[in-house]
Amino acid sequence: MKSYSDLLDELEPFRSSNRLLDTGCGRGWFLIEAKKRGWEVYGTEYSETAVELCEKKGINMKHGQLNATLFESGYFDVVTSFEVIEHINNPREDLAHISSFLRTGGLFYCTTPNFNSIMRYYLKENYNVIEYPEHLTYYTKKTLSAAISGHSFRKMKFLSTGISLTRIQQSLGNVAKTHEISADEKLRENIGKKWPLHMTKTILNKLFTWTNTGMTLKAYYIKK
Repeated sequence: MKSYSDLLDELEPFRSSNRLLDTGCGRGWFLIEAKKRGWEVYGTEYSETAVELCEKKGINMKHGQLNATLFESGYFDVVTSFEVIEHINNPREDLAHISSFLRTGGLFYCTTPNFNSIMRYYLKENYNVIEYPEHLTYYTKKTLSAAISGHSFRKMKFLSTGISLTRIQQSLGNVAKTHEISADEKLRENIGKKWPLHMTKTILNKLFTWTNTGMTLKAYYIKK
């Protein structure tokens, strides 16, 4: 929730029509936080169960794949995509629709695993981000930038941040995937309470962004 709140602070300057779309929104946790701030929120999902859950929370939902008929051109101030683009086999088509849905000057925010992450170089073939058919496409800063820029977007900023203790443990077979509190969640909680840890995280993320070796790519692009 803290990460969502920080991101929503960054989205405030783009609020005009007050409409925000999250593609592949899951159970809608980000949209719930945006709704608290007064955004008119919309989501898309393949899962009928997720669509029903989100609708019960007051989120305007569309079921299935993105297509040109879902929304009017220029309808949204902001479109977000959290860890979605790696799961689809038609990313260029989806990016074209997202560009159409955004107003001129609107923001597209996209995150995806970084194929050039330091974790991949460490874990090699054991890196569990490389997981077919769960993940169909893989991105570096260069390839994600090229994909997005080809659809009437210009870069605002691009980050490459983080490592995951849980993913390292899972990749090495030390722990199984579970719904229990992860090592990452415990670490985030400690970082939030102790300023030296928070400062260390900030410095490491700047280093990861500079070298493009963080676990996650975070792309901010403005519609031309």
